[in-house]
Amino acid sequence: MPDVTNTAMSIAMIHTVAGLVPTLDALARRELAGWEPFNILDESLLKNTIREGSLSKTTMRRLAQYVWSAVDGGAEAVLVTCSSLGPAVDAARALCPVPLFRIDTGMALEAVSKSSRIGVLATLPTTLAPTGDIIRRVAADTGRTGCGVTEELCEGAFQRLSVGDREGHDAMVVDGFRRLAPKVDLIVLAQASMANALAPLGPEPDGIPVLTSPELGMQHVRKELLSAAARRG
Repeated sequence: MPDVTNTAMSIAMIHTVAGLVPTLDALARRELAGWEPFNILDESLLKNTIREGSLSKTTMRRLAQYVWSAVDGGAEAVLVTCSSLGPAVDAARALCPVPLFRIDTGMALEAVSKSSRIGVLATLPTTLAPTGDIIRRVAADTGRTGCGVTEELCEGAFQRLSVGDREGHDAMVVDGFRRLAPKVDLIVLAQASMANALAPLGPEPDGIPVLTSPELGMQHVRKELLSAAARRG
C-alpha cells in the first residue's frame, strides 16, 4: 500500500483489552503505511459494560472523552477496537473532527457482501447485540434487504477466559459454533479473543466461512483513509 501522505500521520486506537494491544498495533503498522499508531487503554470501559449488562450513558460519555483526548493529542483519525462500544462510537461520530472508526465495520461489510444468512457468535451479550445491529444496518445501507442475522451466545465462555481457563473457553466457543453452523452460511466472531478457539478447525470449519474483525476492520480503515486522501487531492 502506498503512503497516504509524505509524512506520517497519527491514528489513535482506543482499547479495552490489554492483551490485544500488541496484536492490533502490529496490524495497524502493517496495514496503514504512512500512519503512526498510538494506543489508549482503559479496561474499565468494557468491565463496567459487562457488570451493568449494557452500554451506559456514563460509559458512552467516557469513550467520547477519550476520543476528544486522542484528537487533542494529535490524532488525525481514531479507531475504537472494542465491539461492545460500537453504539458509543456511532453517537460520537457526528461531533468528531477527524475520521472515527469501529473495528467491526469492515467485518460487517464483508459479511453482507458474501452471504444473506449470517451468524453472529459471541461470548458476551454486550457484544452480541452491537455486532448483530451493525450487520443489519450495513445490510440495509447497501440494499441487502433479504439479509438475515442469527445470533448465538456462548454463555459463560468469557468468564472462563477471564480466570485463565483458555481450554474451557475454547471448548464452549466450539460448541457454540456447532450449534450455530447448521442455521447459517457464514459466521462472524463478535470478539477477536474468540479466533484462536476455532483455529484448530481450519479456515472454513464444516464448510462455513468464519470472519473476524481485526484484519477486516483495519483494511476498511485503510480504504477509507486512502479515499479521504484522494478527495483532498
